[in-house]
Amino acid sequence: MEKVEGYVFTALCSINFLVSCLLFSKVTRELRDPYMDEVFHIPQAQRYCRGKFKEWDPMITTLPGLYLVSVGIIKPVAWFANLSSSTLCSTSMLRFTNLLFNCGNIYLLYLLISKLHQRDKARLMSRRILSALALSTFPVLYFFTFLYYTDVGSTFFILFAYLMTLYGCHKASALLGVCAVLFRQTNIVWVAFCAGTVVAAKMDDAWRKEYMKKSDEKPPAVRVPLSPQGVKKVLTFSLEFFTTSETAMAVIKVAWPYAVVGVGFLVFVLLNEGIVVGDRTSHQVCFHFPQVFYFFSFTYLFSLPVSLCRHRTLRFGHALKRHPLFYSVITIISLVLVWKFTYVHKYLLADNRHFPFYIWKNIYQRHELVRFLLVPAYIFTGWNFLETLKSRSFFMSLAYLTCLALATVPQELLEFRYFIVPYLIYRLHMPLPSFSRLGGEFLLYTVVNMATIYLFIAKTFSWPLSLATQRFMWCFQAQNEAM
Repeated sequence: MEKVEGYVFTALCSINFLVSCLLFSKVTRELRDPYMDEVFHIPQAQRYCRGKFKEWDPMITTLPGLYLVSVGIIKPVAWFANLSSSTLCSTSMLRFTNLLFNCGNIYLLYLLISKLHQRDKARLMSRRILSALALSTFPVLYFFTFLYYTDVGSTFFILFAYLMTLYGCHKASALLGVCAVLFRQTNIVWVAFCAGTVVAAKMDDAWRKEYMKKSDEKPPAVRVPLSPQGVKKVLTFSLEFFTTSETAMAVIKVAWPYAVVGVGFLVFVLLNEGIVVGDRTSHQVCFHFPQVFYFFSFTYLFSLPVSLCRHRTLRFGHALKRHPLFYSVITIISLVLVWKFTYVHKYLLADNRHFPFYIWKNIYQRHELVRFLLVPAYIFTGWNFLETLKSRSFFMSLAYLTCLALATVPQELLEFRYFIVPYLIYRLHMPLPSFSRLGGEFLLYTVVNMATIYLFIAKTFSWPLSLATQRFMWCFQAQNEAM
């Protein structure tokens, strides 16, 4: 059965690569010159191709991971083919590196799904393969396969680092985490997530051992505590865990490579006087708490085929009836967060080429009360999100939620690309849906991809004071993508 699965997966990977190459060819023919943030990325990569590593565009705010990897791929090819690096460092060849990363992502997603869902391997074969294929075409990520942006490579190294963590290769995971940070500085949050999963696994083991001392029954995993007694029990256990020398040393023994990366990153921030390199004016840190609400809504919409469930919706209604005071308090807190901590970045409404512009303009700007009227939807999507995480242990869920907040809340800009990694990690940890639901998810992603690529290629437009051709896409020109 494993051989059959390997053959099927290899065939689907080949088909995926062929289709992606055809789309890549079409996009490249229609768009030969750098577009949007490519006007910063591509010239910088070409400087590196010429060996000019000391030249740097001050408008670029990310580290040079993308350019270093591109040169590392192109230079050997140029040497073997006896071609000049400048010839191979064309716009199309630099974009092609992301097509290679896309192939890597589908394989990593498959390995992660296989590792995270190991039970009953034979029965779940088709679902594992289809799930990996669907997630590799996740629209916000897949779109940038055809352009020279950091997203696809950044995601590749984060997924690779997490896979190594799951296999216990913590030094390799930390090294891959460094590569991810070189693509985008905020990936340090997901390096911390890898470390958090290691700590969570140790805490789960300790929890089971403590439970076995008090009972002969099979020890359960730690679930989200919903009662004051449960919260108190988990807090007491956590305090004891980290203050006991034996368990603390066990954690340090396996998590020290991530700590080294964390210390190195802190040194970089101190020497650089901030997380951003280059232009920092458009990337100010703030407490944008509604970003979490946007992420919950984003996640629910893109996971709709696999998460929509009549029984779950009914359970939410029952939860409202059972705990009216609790949900009333949550609603009040949410309203206050929306009222006091909603930020509108200057780029959001200044550029009509990106999709968030139209969402904000056509929904949030309809009336000043719309953002408050959406709070019930935020609460439902947040409840659905947390309900899915119940399949994982409390400590694992806590590590993920902490990193989710760190990755989204400080960002002033509503930018869907910041949601790529947290969405994929959430989706990977969701219990494997049925084959039909996965088919619906793949169909949804395919339709969205076809629509967005069609809009990008065919529905061009011009600005009144500019002769340049403009195109619709997921993001705006950030001069340059900060984090």
